[in-house]
Amino acid sequence: MLEVFKKYITDKVSISEDELNEILSYAILKKLRKRQFLLQEGDVWRYNAFVSSGFLRKFSVDDKGTEHIMSFSPENYWTGDRESLVNETPSKFNIEALENSEILLFKKEDFEMLCRKIHVFNNMVNNILHRSFITSQSRIHSSISLSSEEKYNNFVLKFPSIANRVPQHMIASYIGISPETLSRIRSQANKK
Repeated sequence: MLEVFKKYITDKVSISEDELNEILSYAILKKLRKRQFLLQEGDVWRYNAFVSSGFLRKFSVDDKGTEHIMSFSPENYWTGDRESLVNETPSKFNIEALENSEILLFKKEDFEMLCRKIHVFNNMVNNILHRSFITSQSRIHSSISLSSEEKYNNFVLKFPSIANRVPQHMIASYIGISPETLSRIRSQANKK
């Protein structure tokens, strides 16, 4: 589990072995079984979480019981609830393992200390946050400007490995269309 994270960091930045070992010394190892929750709505999220192996989803459930998937986190992705972490407020989301998963957790205060102390780590984190913001902005733009078919095609193009790992109803939830609409889109695509 730690080797995956070490490779992730060293692929992104040039870092000394001592700095890398210091970062790893603060990692809390967490194993989740399929369908086990990392976070439940109403709890305050207090970590930065790196997915070493497995696959998770972050979602909310509305008053009608409909799930709305905010994100998927396969291996080498980060997950969590940034709003809850920063504001120390109860989360609106659940994070559930879709597969058996191994996660590295870093307590908020430890992570912030590591970012202050190890500048290349801080730069890496800032780059990840910038890319995450751009991805969110792009997703919002897609959701308000693309047709259902374009949303699906865009998802498959951007996330081909995810498209093959999750049930169709979860893809529909993520892109904001009904499972029936997605089924119709896929059926029409197969006829072409």
